[in-house]
Amino acid sequence: MTNSNDLAYIDENLRIIRERCAEAKAKYRSPDDNIRIMAVTKTVAPEAINRAVSLGIDLLGENRVQEYLSKAEQYDKSAEVQFIGHLQTNKVKYIINSVSMIQSVDSLKLGQEISRLAVKNGRVMDILCEVNIGGENSKSGVAPAELDQLIEELRELDGIRIRGLMTIPPPSGSDIFLGRMKELYDSVSSRYEGMDTLSMGMTHDYAEAIRYGSTLVRIGTGLFGARDYSK
Repeated sequence: MTNSNDLAYIDENLRIIRERCAEAKAKYRSPDDNIRIMAVTKTVAPEAINRAVSLGIDLLGENRVQEYLSKAEQYDKSAEVQFIGHLQTNKVKYIINSVSMIQSVDSLKLGQEISRLAVKNGRVMDILCEVNIGGENSKSGVAPAELDQLIEELRELDGIRIRGLMTIPPPSGSDIFLGRMKELYDSVSSRYEGMDTLSMGMTHDYAEAIRYGSTLVRIGTGLFGARDYSK
């Protein structure tokens, strides 16, 4: 059991994050804009996650299905959970009833499986289309030029609702890609009803992402500290 004093660093980290988010919002956005802070939980112990929830974090982001399943029962149930990592079609069944959104949909095949299982379970799953805005071979996501086709195909499926876009821009030249992502989001959200979410911005660029229209920033290291991703 972790001593609560050992987790006090989370309090200070969250204070700084909230302050920076507020500054960016005041400088670049409307006072009415709602910008959510997601705590990314990859390799983080449940005690630390629950500490963040106790401080007002109400949204958790999961990257790995197996890790999530091993920790989910220990989470404070007052926080909403969304899936943000690369998702294989054969793993959808494990999370279909326990997450509120899947942010990483980048193919019709994945969308079809989410739709099938959502209908089977009597629900509608909110999704985001993941865009590979930097064209990086190492990252998942649909190419910007293919986004409209994917949206059109996904819109034909029962059981899913497209709420917007998600991206992980290249760390180099982040402002350029964040700007391109905003243009892309503005374009598709003006043409397709129901889009209200632009998920972009992580520990290193969340203030800049807010400048470029992000409605949801995903912060792990900045909140919980450096972690061992080899686990």
